[in-house]
Amino acid sequence: MPEIYPIVPASAKPIWILGVVCIILVIVFAALAYTAYSARNSRIEVGENQLRLVGDFWGRSIDFSSLQLDNAAIIGLDSSSNYAPRRRTFGTAVPGYASGWFRLHNGEKALAYLTNRESVVYIPTSLGYSLLLSADRPQQFLEALRSRVES
Repeated sequence: MPEIYPIVPASAKPIWILGVVCIILVIVFAALAYTAYSARNSRIEVGENQLRLVGDFWGRSIDFSSLQLDNAAIIGLDSSSNYAPRRRTFGTAVPGYASGWFRLHNGEKALAYLTNRESVVYIPTSLGYSLLLSADRPQQFLEALRSRVES
């Protein structure tokens, strides 16, 4: 009959570390799922006194008084555009969806919600950054925004 010698049990430390890693993985998975959801469900709301960006972690409300609509335009963001994002500083960028903070080719800081780069609404603000938004109907959106600000 063989003699049996048990291995000394490990301390609880590896189990705690494994638990922490599992919690981190759950948080990362939830963040990725939320980003995937937001990529399909982000929106721009034009309120009475503010523009509201709704979607993932970068959404916010911006008072109309901060928007510089005289310099707003509908632009294309091909690789030669000065307004094309050059570097993501804090945000999400996956094929077909970019949101968050970016540095543009012209050095400007921008908050972007981009899904279509062919027809993007560019709105400078007095807050130290510009907006790059892939609005569904860019011309109609910009006209609605300008009419709300003027009234």
